[in-house]
Amino acid sequence: MPQTTESIFLAAFFFPSAAAVLVFFMKYVSAVLQARVRLAQDEAYREIAQKSSIAQSETTTALVSFGATLTDIQTRLAVVEKILKQVE
Repeated sequence: MPQTTESIFLAAFFFPSAAAVLVFFMKYVSAVLQARVRLAQDEAYREIAQKSSIAQSETTTALVSFGATLTDIQTRLAVVEKILKQVE
């Protein structure tokens, strides 16, 4: 009989302890997985921001080029208008 009482006592102590350890382990694994997901999202946002910055720089360069071309066209148009006025 004493062996049975001791087994019951050990089982009563072991199973709740094992459940508590299992709960804390699952909580730890969940925190690690959430941190990995957050890190992946942060990396994705950094990559998007970097691509956006590069695209904005390229757009600015293109706009400057278009501005220079437009100024050149306006200058040529003014010369053509002046020639046409002289012809009249």
